[in-house]
Amino acid sequence: MRSVIARLSLGFSLIALTAVLLLASDWHQRRPAAQRIPQVAILLLSSQPVLLEGLEGALEMLRENGFIDGQNIALRQYNAEGDMATLNAIARQVTDGQFDMVMTFSTPAMQAVAKANTRGKAIHVFGLVADPFAAGVGLRRDAPLDHPRHLVGTGIPLPVGESFRLARQLFPRLKTVGVAWNPAESNSVGFVGQARTAAQELEIQLLEAHVDNSSGVLEAASSLASRGAQALWVPGDNTVVSALNSVISTAKKARIPVFTILPGDPMRGTILDLGANFHEVGKLTGILAL
Repeated sequence: MRSVIARLSLGFSLIALTAVLLLASDWHQRRPAAQRIPQVAILLLSSQPVLLEGLEGALEMLRENGFIDGQNIALRQYNAEGDMATLNAIARQVTDGQFDMVMTFSTPAMQAVAKANTRGKAIHVFGLVADPFAAGVGLRRDAPLDHPRHLVGTGIPLPVGESFRLARQLFPRLKTVGVAWNPAESNSVGFVGQARTAAQELEIQLLEAHVDNSSGVLEAASSLASRGAQALWVPGDNTVVSALNSVISTAKKARIPVFTILPGDPMRGTILDLGANFHEVGKLTGILAL
C-alpha cells in the first residue's frame, strides 16, 4: 500500500512540475490583465502626402500624451497603396478581434473598416474624411451623436466654393474649369456637387471627366485641356491625388494653371491650394483615440 501511495505521490509531483515548467516557458508571453498594453492597427489608403501628414499628427498627439510604441502601446501600420482589394483584405484582418482599436485615414479606409467591423470587435477611430455622413457607414447628419458605439471620428469640410472664388480673383477672365474625378468615391461626389454650385454662381463652365483608377488620370486631364479648360481643379479625390503629377504635367504642357483644396508642397506646381492643415486635423484623430 505504501509503495502505491509513493508512486501516486511521485506521479502528482511530476505532473505539478510539468505544469510549472509549461507556465514558466510561456511566462514571457503572458501579462496580467492590468498590464496588457493596447493593440492598435493603423490603416492608410496610400502614401499620399496629406494622409501621411495626418498620420504624423495623430502619432504626435499619442506621443505627447505618454503613449510610446513598444512600451505602453503596440502600433502596427498597414498601407494598401491605393489598391482597393488590398484595402478590403486588410480591413477584414484588423477587425478579426486581435486589435483593440483601428485608426483609419481617408474615406475609403474608413468605409472598408466600417463594413468589416459591423460586429464592433474593435473600436474604430477615423480621420481625414471629408463627409462621414455621406459615406454610408451608419452616421446621420441630423443626429451626429447617434452612431454605432464602436465608431467615432471627425469630418473635414473643405472650402470648395472659396477655392473657385479665389481662382476667379486671380484670373478674372476664368470661364472654364476642368475636373477629373472618381464617381465611386463618396467624398468626390460631394466635392464635385459643391463645385457645380460654385461654378454656376460664378458663371464658370465646369468640364468633367470620370476616372476609375489612377492610371486613367493622365488621359482624363489631357481630354479636359483639349476641350478648352482654362484651368484644372483637383478635389479631395484619392484616385486623382495619387496621380497629381499627371495633372500638373498635363497643365504645364497646355500652359494652364492647377488649383486644389489640398494644401501640400508649394513647389509641386499648383497655382493655389486652399484647404485644411492635415497635420492639425490628424491631431484631432489622435485626441479621439486617446
